[in-house]
This record gives sequence, C-alpha cells and structure tokens, in this order.
Amino acid sequence: MRRTAADAAEFSALYQETNADLLAFLLRRCPTAEDAADYLAEAYLVAWDKRDQIPTGSEIRPWLFGVARNVMLRGHQQRARITAATTALAQELESAQALHSRPVEEHSNRLREAVAELSALDREIITMIAWDQLKPGEIGTILGLSANVVRVRAHRARARLQAILTNAEPERAAGTTPQ
Repeated sequence: MRRTAADAAEFSALYQETNADLLAFLLRRCPTAEDAADYLAEAYLVAWDKRDQIPTGSEIRPWLFGVARNVMLRGHQQRARITAATTALAQELESAQALHSRPVEEHSNRLREAVAELSALDREIITMIAWDQLKPGEIGTILGLSANVVRVRAHRARARLQAILTNAEPERAAGTTPQ
C-alpha cells in the first residue's frame, strides 16, 4: 500500500497529541522508565504499521492506549518467560555441577600433585576414565589411540599414581620387577 506525506503528517499530529499521556500511562505500569520508553516506541510502531486501521474521532485515544497496554503485557510476558528460562537453566547447571563435580577437587592436595606428575596423555586418560566415565574404546576414539593402548596406559598410570601416593617405586606398585 502506498504511503503519502499526508499519512506522515496525520501520524505526527497523533503522536504530538498523545505521547505524553501514553508515556505517563506506561510509566505507572512498568518497572522501569526504560521499559516504559521501549513500550511507547513499540506502541507507536504498531500504530504506524496499522494506521489504516486506526479508528477515527473519540475512539483514537482508547485504541492507542489499548495498543500500548497490549505491547506492555507482551513485554511483561516475555520478561517472565526469560526469567523462568534463566532460573531453570541456573538450576540445571547447579544440578549438573553437583552430579559431575570433579573428584580431584574433593580430595587432598596430595592427589592433585600425584595426578600432576603424570604425563599429559596419561593424565588425560585417567581423568576421562575417572571423571567422564568413558570406556577405553571411547577414549581411544577421542585421542586417536587403540583401545588396547588406552588400557595399557591407564594401567601404568594407575600404578604410577599408587606409587606416588604410597611413596613406593612405580615398578613395584605395578606388580613388576625392574629389569
């Protein structure tokens, strides 16, 4: 539909006549002045888009206040949905953190130090087994190793951890004798 300069002039006059009252209406109902200003702008945007449907005479003001009220209610509903979603996400994250907390954080500094003494690859394998509860085949796929290599490295890493924690020689802790 073609818009003319007359449309713009009529709408500008409507805005001049109603914006102060409409803003006061929204300010009394919104939690912040910023929200009221946003809803005012959106209400006039809706009115501009529907200017062919704007009633005439004494029905203009109530119609415009109705538009502003509907915009405000949609805004409040959207804010409530966002708040509910944020709260649900926060609860889900707290729950996930409680379920999947890192065991090392719950143990002594000595265990942290022992794990830190492992090679980077062995440390990764051990943490994937202990924290993520992955199987050797899954770990192998992730790290590009065979499942057997993962099993052997995990066995040796456990023996090394046990040796470090008990201050024994790694070979004796693994049940092997030095060559």
